[in-house]
Amino acid sequence: MEISNAHLPAADRFEFWADLVSDQLARMRVTSPIASRDFVAHASLTQAGPVRLAWFRSPPAHLSRTWADVRADDPSMYQLMFVTGAPLWIEQHRQDSGLVHGALTMFDMSEPFRGEVPDRGHDTEVIIAQIPHDVLPLPVDRARRALAVPMAASGVGGVLADLMTSIRVHGVDSDPREIERMGWMAVDLAGAVIARQLDAYGQLPVQTRQDVMRARILSFIDANLADPRLGPATVAGFHNLSLRALHTLFRQQDGGTVAALIRRRRLERCREDLTNPRLDALPVAAIGARWGMGHPQGFSRAFRMMFGVAPGEYRRASRIGKHLRTEG
Repeated sequence: MEISNAHLPAADRFEFWADLVSDQLARMRVTSPIASRDFVAHASLTQAGPVRLAWFRSPPAHLSRTWADVRADDPSMYQLMFVTGAPLWIEQHRQDSGLVHGALTMFDMSEPFRGEVPDRGHDTEVIIAQIPHDVLPLPVDRARRALAVPMAASGVGGVLADLMTSIRVHGVDSDPREIERMGWMAVDLAGAVIARQLDAYGQLPVQTRQDVMRARILSFIDANLADPRLGPATVAGFHNLSLRALHTLFRQQDGGTVAALIRRRRLERCREDLTNPRLDALPVAAIGARWGMGHPQGFSRAFRMMFGVAPGEYRRASRIGKHLRTEG
């Protein structure tokens, strides 16, 4: 769901936005040094299994939540933010994040907090994963030690930031089962990021650690699909796993092999490129080679097996809007 106040008269925009923030996060007070000027802001909301993704782009503002607000409206929810655009800061539980930009930080709606987007001449953008207390794989008393602490969006944190961004951009078009799976993956990754911050990673459930490792491996595979040398041995070596451990990790999840997973994700990227008019100058074989499938006949055969049509036929049909029967 996309929301904006741009269609409203300028005098009504800030009040609409302040009410929206309180409605979608929890009861709080919102003020802004430019409230009486042209306060244009945008938001989107996506439900992904147990996680609700809220994206906000807004001008400078100050937010505060008191114990009275908590008593009146306590959703028992963490708000894990990935911050881009102008930096912001959060103060909660006697901790101050300092200015956060290009990183993750978290606050808890079950306690008072203060936060601010200072006036730096441009908007901030945040993606917030709203995670219920009872699904995060860490006790509340332990998780609260990570409130208002900046956490790097690299390593597992980078995988989480990428996943949050993907849900925000593609969630509306995703299969409901896939978006739910991504939401649960975000919960596991959030638990891992917070546990690493607290030096408590070993205390996470075994299943959570396995899910996090799978998510890291999938991120690595997606980042290296164009390399024709990518294969199970490369993946295992990069993650310090034996081939047997790698295959066991993925066989437990969906019964498939890592080689089949790599082939499937390559073919999915090829399918996306074949529907892109800006790539019409590239021959079909070059599309395959672009994603690590350097043998034209092998690429054509694999594409037909997965999607039911040859890649050239798929491209032609996509240009005339013809309905395609695919099996992927």
